[in-house]
Amino acid sequence: MSESLWGGAELDLDAYLGRIGYDGSLRPTLDTLRALHRRHLDAIPFENLEIVLGRPVPLDVVSTQAKLVGQRRGGYCFEHNLLFAAVLDRLGYSFTGLASRVRMGVRQLRATTHMLLRVDIAGEDWLADVGFGGDGPLEPIPLRTGSELRHGGWTFDLVEEEPGVFLLRTRHQDGWFDLHAFTLEPRYPVDYGLFNYYTSTHPRSPFTPRIIVQRNGPDVRRTLVGQELRTERPDGSGQRHDVPADELPDVLAKVFGIELGAQDAESIRDRHR
Repeated sequence: MSESLWGGAELDLDAYLGRIGYDGSLRPTLDTLRALHRRHLDAIPFENLEIVLGRPVPLDVVSTQAKLVGQRRGGYCFEHNLLFAAVLDRLGYSFTGLASRVRMGVRQLRATTHMLLRVDIAGEDWLADVGFGGDGPLEPIPLRTGSELRHGGWTFDLVEEEPGVFLLRTRHQDGWFDLHAFTLEPRYPVDYGLFNYYTSTHPRSPFTPRIIVQRNGPDVRRTLVGQELRTERPDGSGQRHDVPADELPDVLAKVFGIELGAQDAESIRDRHR
């Protein structure tokens, strides 16, 4: 297989498919994309533990696969979506990298710090994003405006906020909640390297000062931010409670499926305190 921009030739596809528990069709169709998207989110959590511990976040396919697949860890948006891009590349999908400004309900202009993918299937464009975290979509979203989409119990829609600027929203109990805004300007792995450096090292980044671990499914979202563990359901119900430092490794393992070695568990406990 020839070398490609997105690293599909470097991917251990069988190991990835085993990690996400997928044994279906690998033809580059919409059904396959939907199934891979769902299984990836079910299996691999969103987490920033390496960033909190002050470690670099390499984005090459070999390093990312070693962490998310071999070590059965999670990652944040660039790790998830670059690994997913390598999978799509290996399977023969036609796609483009995109980048967005995260809103999370805030209208303040923020830097471009999120990655997603635009996938062309039979002449129709779909947005694939396995790396947004707790509020993100569970399946690919058609790149067209004017319709509401249901993913399990969650509702999403896409609006064109101004010419060429698209806004992805999700419905909360009190109305629409802005997730992120993006244009269709193509982005490449070299671009994400710069975005990743800022997001993983800058003191004003939301990922450097506190733990953020998330897992979302069709009926429940679980999020650990700092010391607070939150469980949320589509009807607005949920629970919140603080996680003491000594309980953190068990919570990571039992709630999010992240098993840490003894040294990392002690380091993350110290950082949590």
